[in-house]
Amino acid sequence: MQPLEAGEPLSIGSYRLLGRLGAGGMGRVYLGRSAGGRTVAVKVVHPHFALDEQFRARFRREVEAARRIGAQWTAPVLDADPDAPVPWIATGYVAGPPLSAAVTEHGPLPEHAVRVLGAGLGEALAAVHERGLIHRDVKPSNVLLALDGPRLIDFGIARAIDATTSLTSTGVSVGSPGYMAPEQIRGTAISGAADVFSLGAVLAYAATGSAPFLGDSSAVLLYKVVHEEPELGELEGALRETIAACLAKDPERRPTPDELARRLLPGGAAAAVAAGWLPGPLVREVSRSAVALLDLEPQEAPVQSGPVPFSNPSFGAGAAAGEPPAGAGEPSGGPYGSPGAALGVFGPPHPPTAGADGLPGQRTGGRSLTLGATAGGDGAGRRRVSCTLALAVAGALAAVTVGSAFLMDLLPGQGGDGGNLGSASRTPSAPAATSGGAAELPDAFVGTWKGPLTEKTTGEPHGTLTAVFTKGREGTDVVRLTTSLSMGIEITCYSVATLTTASDDELKLRERADPDRPSTAGLCTTTPADLHVTRTSDGTLRFRSDEKGAGLPYGTLTRSDG
Repeated sequence: MQPLEAGEPLSIGSYRLLGRLGAGGMGRVYLGRSAGGRTVAVKVVHPHFALDEQFRARFRREVEAARRIGAQWTAPVLDADPDAPVPWIATGYVAGPPLSAAVTEHGPLPEHAVRVLGAGLGEALAAVHERGLIHRDVKPSNVLLALDGPRLIDFGIARAIDATTSLTSTGVSVGSPGYMAPEQIRGTAISGAADVFSLGAVLAYAATGSAPFLGDSSAVLLYKVVHEEPELGELEGALRETIAACLAKDPERRPTPDELARRLLPGGAAAAVAAGWLPGPLVREVSRSAVALLDLEPQEAPVQSGPVPFSNPSFGAGAAAGEPPAGAGEPSGGPYGSPGAALGVFGPPHPPTAGADGLPGQRTGGRSLTLGATAGGDGAGRRRVSCTLALAVAGALAAVTVGSAFLMDLLPGQGGDGGNLGSASRTPSAPAATSGGAAELPDAFVGTWKGPLTEKTTGEPHGTLTAVFTKGREGTDVVRLTTSLSMGIEITCYSVATLTTASDDELKLRERADPDRPSTAGLCTTTPADLHVTRTSDGTLRFRSDEKGAGLPYGTLTRSDG
């Protein structure tokens, strides 16, 4: 979980905020606490959505529908204010990481856990479909793993945004390329069977640690989903057959959610959960996160300067309803370092209890992100950009969990082939020695390189990376990186990397946030990460990051400077 930044609200509605769980293209998710002490996840949509009356109307209807679901395996919608200058929704907080973060950190789930996961989510979807709703965005970052069973999150907002046609950004759609059903991609009429397809892809990911459809770009992923068979790795037996049935191209051939739940666990998910369903490492992680929540207290405004999220005068209390002043939707132009500058847009603040400004506690400043009330991410999600590719995707309704929350700091890197990047079978080459004794960046790397990135853990696109290499020795900065991604809003993350080791065709670098180029406020992390770059025989560079919180992004870069 991230500390609140200057200008972020200290309360939303009647909820005191404890920190930020995640952020993404649709909004931000905060960890909050009600006056009665209940922990909640509060999701606030991005201000540019608030300017669209069609979105507001749809959001209002979908929130009401989601509140009536009441399924056992979903996070309940507790409160919402679709009429606030910036709409928000509060759901019960789930003390557990998103599936995306759990698999990235601990590897695939054992078969029993996969069966419980599928049965519980099948029962949840059955309840959703009975209400005439379709989730439309079932993916690993929207699935939380709690001790008392899995939870499906992100109801209401997804459908509202999907139905909004007057957004300022183009190409906005609900669904993740590697998890969308073929009919969803084609733009034809969809039914609850689309959710079953997505759930099948989620179960394949949970069981194998890899998405069933992989590609270096959204276009490749979409093509594979529509035209190619899923890659199910070493899955076998009845579990493989069940997951394959969910991934049938023809919606009529897929099982219903109830049928899927019965196939996976004839006795139902509740009994299996009661007997214990998560592997030991996850049980310990979830338990530690739940205990840590008890010590969290609301914090007072940080002393820091920088872009003020959600504080544009267009959305402040002084703006007339439905009549935003000029500049609405542009980057924040509000005051820097002013505590509570954006409070008015989220509804009445919580009654003051202490302090000259009526706001209790203490909090420290900090930068945000990562795409997954979960974190990590992305949380989670799901999906997130880090320094390198810090896409903050996630949320308690959208996609990431920090150990058990929607967004988290990047985790320490780990080894991995990054989608077979690098060269495990390559004969190591000699260091690029210099007269000073330290290795130097080889001339072949110098220049500008560009290419799309993919998350190894989910198979989803992770934006476009531009890397500019310059001459330098070990211990000096030799590359400036820019990661760009469009998630309804344009996100840009800047970083630099220091050369750690170098040979004629391989580099190891240490990346950190660029101190001279400010990234998109609140959507890029600052945690260092290890990078690996390999020069191939065809003149391209293979790139991978050991940043697990970002989904171990990798890609192929081509020279773009001639």
